[in-house]
Amino acid sequence: MRRFGWQILLGLALVAMSGGLYALQHWFFPRRGEDELFYLVQDVAFVPIQGLLVTLVIHRMLEWRSKQNMLSKLNMVVGAFFSEVGTTLMRTLAASDDAVEGAREKLRVSPEWSVRHFKAAAREWTWRPHPMAARADQLKALDEFLRGRVDFLLRLLENPNLLEHDRFTDLLWAVFHLSEELRCRESFDALPASDLAHLSGDMKRAYGLLVVEWLSYLRHLKRDYPYLFSLAIRINPFNPLASPIVPPA
Repeated sequence: MRRFGWQILLGLALVAMSGGLYALQHWFFPRRGEDELFYLVQDVAFVPIQGLLVTLVIHRMLEWRSKQNMLSKLNMVVGAFFSEVGTTLMRTLAASDDAVEGAREKLRVSPEWSVRHFKAAAREWTWRPHPMAARADQLKALDEFLRGRVDFLLRLLENPNLLEHDRFTDLLWAVFHLSEELRCRESFDALPASDLAHLSGDMKRAYGLLVVEWLSYLRHLKRDYPYLFSLAIRINPFNPLASPIVPPA
């Protein structure tokens, strides 16, 4: 009850104010009682419509604000993912991409990129083939890297905000599945071609989703956090000369 005390007081104050204004009007215009009653009923008749309009507008505004807050929190989660896992994972998977050389220039993100460039790059990447050739040494390195990030990935999957971001959720599941597949194998030295092809498919799934989400995240950084965007493009996993060192002007 104490939580709603100020709201009850405010409601009573507004009702009292309304009654006082009507009494004041009646005092100044004592002979127009019928007109006052007519306009009072007219105003009351319009109250449901006013309530409907106000409710819709306020609901839409609150919904928009809630969505913006949720997206802001979600982008923090996406940023943590790329900082801890995503960027290194892309670099590792790109080493198994037989056609990565043709993609490097297309993914050389620069400060001059606009929203149109990001969308075009994501669209082209989606339709581009990603021939993956899993090799024992790369699978071992990938397994060692992901083993140390399993707890981190599980904590991300527990985040309730992910319910609003299907694409990123699909990416996490793809990466987690790849990690689980690798953990289940005791050795990668004598795997049959069929199993290598299966692992290559798992790598390809995670790789494709990873790059699309990375481009979307970079677009967000360029718009809202240019200082983070600057670092992200300096350590671009598709740039063989990438370095966090800021070059001289």
